[in-house]
Amino acid sequence: MNADASAAADPIRVDEVWWGGWRGPSLLRVRAGALEYLSPAGSAHHAGPRLAGTILPGFVDSHVHLGLVDPGGLVPGGISRVVDLGWDPAVASGWAGSNGPDAVEVEFAGAFLTAPGGYPSDRSWAPPRAVRELSTGAGASAAVAEMVGFGASVIKIALNSTAGPVWSDALLATVVSAAHAAGLPVVAHAEGPGQAMRAVAAGVDTLAHTPWTERLTDDEVAASAARCAWTSTLDIHGRGDRGRGDRGRAYETAVDNLGRFAARGGRVLYGTDLGNGPLPVGLNARELAALGEAGLSTGDLVRALTRSSGSFGARFTWIPGEVAPGGREGASWLSTASVVSLVTLEEIYT
Repeated sequence: MNADASAAADPIRVDEVWWGGWRGPSLLRVRAGALEYLSPAGSAHHAGPRLAGTILPGFVDSHVHLGLVDPGGLVPGGISRVVDLGWDPAVASGWAGSNGPDAVEVEFAGAFLTAPGGYPSDRSWAPPRAVRELSTGAGASAAVAEMVGFGASVIKIALNSTAGPVWSDALLATVVSAAHAAGLPVVAHAEGPGQAMRAVAAGVDTLAHTPWTERLTDDEVAASAARCAWTSTLDIHGRGDRGRGDRGRAYETAVDNLGRFAARGGRVLYGTDLGNGPLPVGLNARELAALGEAGLSTGDLVRALTRSSGSFGARFTWIPGEVAPGGREGASWLSTASVVSLVTLEEIYT
């Protein structure tokens, strides 16, 4: 089956499309190896192929650790692309070069950049080559250049004062500046009192986790919403068993912080920290439900799961059946998504 040859001449009518927002019944076309939005479907009879359900851009998990899981279930589980936030860069660059129908697309940070003796240098799950311990500006520039050389698209830093030393404000700013000078955004693991706002003040682009070790003030939430994105990772706190104790308090704090952040217009990214304990490989329905609990609408969830681009590309998301429900039901609906490629597109035509 040649998707370009068959579909390019005949627009495909789809019941619902997300393309920067809900578009309603729409016509799509295949051109130059990618699925493109064409126009609203209108009310006229469409004699060409029809696709029942909803088409959306490919879903992204913005926080994973592929070195700790079998990634083979990601695409069958509804995830098209991941961002690996910490591993041996020589290994991670190999993941990014993988291809095939079930190979997830990979962006990666390479090694964690941290203070001498800082997190996660003492963790058994972190290979020695997955961490670079930095004490000078020159060392920071060299580490960033090394990650760039491996093909990293983001720099990951660690500010975990509960697990070890962290950089001074001056060195933190230097590390962030070195990454930005190389054209790469910075994602920070911020854990411990004050660390999230230190990251924000230093110009970090994204927090790797919703802050959970303390309730941020409304002013702090507003400042963060104006300056950086947050990656959700709510389900790591209990993994479905919210219960009581430390994990229950951490979950409640994270949901509260994220709800206020989203209400302030902050950009939320869907991310699971896959590899951190027994989390499902693929779309995590509990993570989506937790985001709904924080007040995100179905449209907000789609924004968290997707990225803007010029087309849907060669692989995208399909949800069969009824179009998007409102309220918290949206999380359950999104968790039924499948990854579809141009190669398999005609198999679901009607």
